[in-house]
Amino acid sequence: MSKLSDQIRMDFAAGDAIRDEGLKTPADVKRYDDIAYGADEKYNLLDVYRPAGAGNKSLPVIAIVHGGAWVYGDKEVYQFYGMSLAQRGFAVVNFSYRLAPEHRFPAQLEDICAAFDWIGENGEKYGLDINNVFAVGDSAGGHLLGLFAALCVNPGYRKALADKYPKAGLLRCSAYHGSETVKLKAVALNCGKYSLSKLTEEDPNLPVIMGDFLTEGGSEDELFLTDVLEQLNEDYPEVFLMTCPGDFLKNQAPLIVKAMVDKGIPFKFRYYGSAKDPLHHVFHCNVRLKPGQKCNDDECAFFMNRVTQDGEA
Repeated sequence: MSKLSDQIRMDFAAGDAIRDEGLKTPADVKRYDDIAYGADEKYNLLDVYRPAGAGNKSLPVIAIVHGGAWVYGDKEVYQFYGMSLAQRGFAVVNFSYRLAPEHRFPAQLEDICAAFDWIGENGEKYGLDINNVFAVGDSAGGHLLGLFAALCVNPGYRKALADKYPKAGLLRCSAYHGSETVKLKAVALNCGKYSLSKLTEEDPNLPVIMGDFLTEGGSEDELFLTDVLEQLNEDYPEVFLMTCPGDFLKNQAPLIVKAMVDKGIPFKFRYYGSAKDPLHHVFHCNVRLKPGQKCNDDECAFFMNRVTQDGEA
């Protein structure tokens, strides 16, 4: 592991601890913790959060793909954010995934596939409406969710990844387009990094992190296959995209906006904050912050407006 990634883990953990200090599980949320969804006993665990008053009712689902520069994070640091989404009427699946550099790409994508398989297999048990599945991802999680959404709808991308990483088993996921189980209906991409090769000046440390994240340290093939912009097609799910003035990755947003316009992908773009109140990278994860609450209200409303009932198109 690079010294930078080690420092990221320490600094991010300290910041998250301050952000969530004193928070407890809300009385109006029911949670199911530490459910295995894969073979890795440390990383392949997830929680499910539901409104306590929902009983056994089947609810639309939000899956969380956490951020952390590909080298940090787990479901624990996203639990309060996840439960706040459950309070807005969703069943939330909050999962950890294997981190770099101990597990390099595409391990993270494999785990996301496995988590969505779990959703498809456990809908009845946990009251998950698998006809209405959505996902949120921020920062590095926005990048990974962006790739996963492309994997679901782009057969050419699936083949290219399978050819590059034949042992990864990325062709088995039940969430792929046309599946009779889970279909990803819409995603929220929050303060994300969508291209690992464009606008690297916004993050001069990125090449070091790529050395930890990517198997070949950032070869031409890898940068293409991990570039969300290159993998979009017209079947991509609808997108809620957001950033803010204080987001150091805010210049990534125009890149994916242009790509979505070029491909005819429906999306909604929101720019929160102002020069006076610039907010900060992934501000929406702070459940105490009013602009974060507003952003989460907007995203959940975006998803709810796309929920369909049985028999609807």
